[in-house]
Amino acid sequence: MPGLIMERMKDMLKDKVVLLTGGADGIGWECALAYASAGAKVCIADLNAAGRDKLAKLPGEGHSFLLCDVTSDTAVGQLFAEIGKVYGKLDAVHNNAGIAQPARPLHDTEDAEWEALMRVNLKSIYLTTRHGIALLRASNGCILHTSSLVGSIGQENHAAYVATKGAVNALTKAMALDYAADGIRVNAVAPAAIRTPMLEAWSAEQPQPEIMQRYLDRLQPLGAMPAGDVIADACVFLLSDAARFITGCILPVTGGAELGYRAMI
Repeated sequence: MPGLIMERMKDMLKDKVVLLTGGADGIGWECALAYASAGAKVCIADLNAAGRDKLAKLPGEGHSFLLCDVTSDTAVGQLFAEIGKVYGKLDAVHNNAGIAQPARPLHDTEDAEWEALMRVNLKSIYLTTRHGIALLRASNGCILHTSSLVGSIGQENHAAYVATKGAVNALTKAMALDYAADGIRVNAVAPAAIRTPMLEAWSAEQPQPEIMQRYLDRLQPLGAMPAGDVIADACVFLLSDAARFITGCILPVTGGAELGYRAMI
């Protein structure tokens, strides 16, 4: 089912400029489609150059794609300088860029894997905030992070990734307090199992991928593992004026995956 944004949320982000990191595929691309459908001008920042070719699929006008390594201070500084030059303002930053590998316990995680997760999933938020805060203060804008349910409840054999998402949740609350006086809201969205290329890669690493796939499809009481449009609809709300008095929220969009004991046979 396509996201409800197409019918019910038109103009919720009318004329807002939204920076979306990691927007070339997966949940990020679904968010790009939803933001554009809601009237926003979307600036996708991604290392996947193929995202540039997808811009034409976004409804509306004024969208852009900037090739950017969000772990590089220089690159992120240039990104915000370009946004200021092209748009003259910035209403929202959605920190969506992330990686999930390796699927291992902590003692089996290599130094390079740990460092990569910390750079992409956490340092990128530090850099976009440092370079973007002046533009966001000028617009009383908002910040949104893509977290994960595992940041709250944990996950077996995925320690380093879980650590980064727990840190994202803590950052969300700290940043919400720090920037409330500027009128800047800071929230996070926390998916469970969403059908994306990143989750498929993680599933393939498991000892019995077929069993894992069946498990993920039964994880949510509301139904089988959905596509990223269910996350995108929630993100439109959090970036919109309808959420104007919501900050420091870690919003679970999980189909009830975290609710109580269930028979999974």
